[in-house]
Amino acid sequence: MPALTGKKTAREGDSDRHGGSEVVSVQPGSGPTVLRILLGSQLRRLRERKGITREDAGYTIRASGSKISRMELGRVSFKERDVTDLLALYGVADDGERTVLVELARQANSPGWWHKYSHVLPDWFQVYVGLEEAASLIRIYELQFVPGLLQTAGYARAVVRLGQRAADPQEVENRVSLRLDRQRVLTKPNAPRLWAVVDEAVLRRPIGGADVMRGQLERLIEAAKQPNITLQVIPFRIGGHAAEAGSFTVMRFPEPDLPDVVYLEQLTSALYLDKREDAERYTEVMERLSVASEPPEQTVEILSQILEEVD
Repeated sequence: MPALTGKKTAREGDSDRHGGSEVVSVQPGSGPTVLRILLGSQLRRLRERKGITREDAGYTIRASGSKISRMELGRVSFKERDVTDLLALYGVADDGERTVLVELARQANSPGWWHKYSHVLPDWFQVYVGLEEAASLIRIYELQFVPGLLQTAGYARAVVRLGQRAADPQEVENRVSLRLDRQRVLTKPNAPRLWAVVDEAVLRRPIGGADVMRGQLERLIEAAKQPNITLQVIPFRIGGHAAEAGSFTVMRFPEPDLPDVVYLEQLTSALYLDKREDAERYTEVMERLSVASEPPEQTVEILSQILEEVD
């Protein structure tokens, strides 16, 4: 499967990572992004099992083959009537299975909490927020900034102003509010595990000035003490390391039908990689970064020392 770029959301191609199960597995609290991907994946498997082309499936719901492709990728919302018609075409006669999939379509059409930020949230990043909300493990390597899930309001404001110099004050505050609202994922019931590896330069780069950096370092010290957060620092003395291509995120999900997703942010778009070999490669790099970093047990001491040096 080629990398997904721009407004392309997620997945083409291979069956799930556990060997192509025909059962949709949905975990409590899964957001609409994940539900759309799961439903689209299941519809694709049902269509392929019957040997029906996308064009023929599209004709059945008065649409095109490209519309079926977008549905199967989870890029668009689902009309319940379309799902019902496709299930009939695919020979799904079991009432229980039909009910589950139609209900999944209904839930997948519910807007996520981030919908209220749609005026400042690009389409390509809405996908990330939806996946982040549903992940059970989020592994991040950051080369330049503190990870968004761990930023203070002051630090986030400074970062937003760096990237959005033409934004008016209200837009800046909306973007900061979005970033802070995302952080609630770390304190919700069944919160994901966050494992972040940051370059020492992230901690020494004076974003927003000394006061902002003091507050940010204090926030990181508190975060490093949380049971679901692992924070490691790659010191300058290590020299070069495995992540020569820059920052990235790897997300894992509790749903067995959903593969690991690698997120690579660009200036005006993003890549979402879900091929097994891509995810395994980035996971291997993350493991090597973790080994090269200082142990998590030393993170608070490192942060405290850097905090004392801020002036």
